[in-house]
Amino acid sequence: MDTDDPDAPGAPDSPDAPDVPDDRLPAGTRIGRAALRVADLDETTAFYRDVVGLAVLDRDAGDRPTAVLGVDGTPLLVLEETPDRPERGRTDAGLFHTAFRVPTRAALGEALARVRDRWRLDGASDHLVSEALYLDDPEGNGVEIYRDRPREEWPVDDDGTVRMATDPLDVQGVAAAAGADSADSAAVVDRAPPGTDVGHVHLEVTSLAAFEAVYVDGLGFEVGMSGPNVRFVAAGGYHHHLGANTWRGRTTPAAGRGLAWFGVVVPDEAALDAVIDRLDAVAAEGDAELAVKERDGGIAVTDGDGIEVRVRMEPA
Repeated sequence: MDTDDPDAPGAPDSPDAPDVPDDRLPAGTRIGRAALRVADLDETTAFYRDVVGLAVLDRDAGDRPTAVLGVDGTPLLVLEETPDRPERGRTDAGLFHTAFRVPTRAALGEALARVRDRWRLDGASDHLVSEALYLDDPEGNGVEIYRDRPREEWPVDDDGTVRMATDPLDVQGVAAAAGADSADSAAVVDRAPPGTDVGHVHLEVTSLAAFEAVYVDGLGFEVGMSGPNVRFVAAGGYHHHLGANTWRGRTTPAAGRGLAWFGVVVPDEAALDAVIDRLDAVAAEGDAELAVKERDGGIAVTDGDGIEVRVRMEPA
């Protein structure tokens, strides 16, 4: 099994995404798959299958046991069993959550039913642009399952920034949207529907300035809504493809289990070449620590927090 195969193509976040400057990532840029290092592959695979609703697309029981899960044949998550790797430390940077985006409110209601029937819900929020459920997997990795509201309904500030909030979610309304009694285990839908993808990844970092140097100045995301301890960045006018926060005071690079890497998919070779040029400039200026390696069809960038992002072109 090759867990480095190109991410399957997906629809851009919006056909009406605005034009962006040449030094920014183009519309159509999206998050690809995410990969986690875990201690118990069977238990974690069962969680993402039975609770999140992903299908197991491949398993490899070789020297490095792995599982690939996804929706409608598209890989979204790679799990790598690394029992000898230490647990993530309290000060380690890394993952805040992987956010699986479902296509409809009904699908979010189905996800809510699975969580209620088979796991535990840790939080639920209305972000104005989206409705979201929050939970942790068996190894403490954060998970968000959300659905976007139509883009024309997103509130926008005078400066053009998409505005978000953290308001209480209408949980009953989401449950009702599934068209069944979410308390009835017989009505639980096992699988997330086609169109589900990884909408965004939220990181815990040691420095927001260093995050911006790599992911804004280097990769080319645009800064959206921000706060004293959080940044949201995106391409093509999306509310956010990446989040980064310093809420828990992480001070050391990622070293243990948890996030192994995540992918960013750009539309074409010109976009990839522009990313490489911007990263070279950031490295030359010394604004942030980073290492860039070539990979088949793209590059792997490791930032100063030990977080790896794999950038590649949209498959033909």
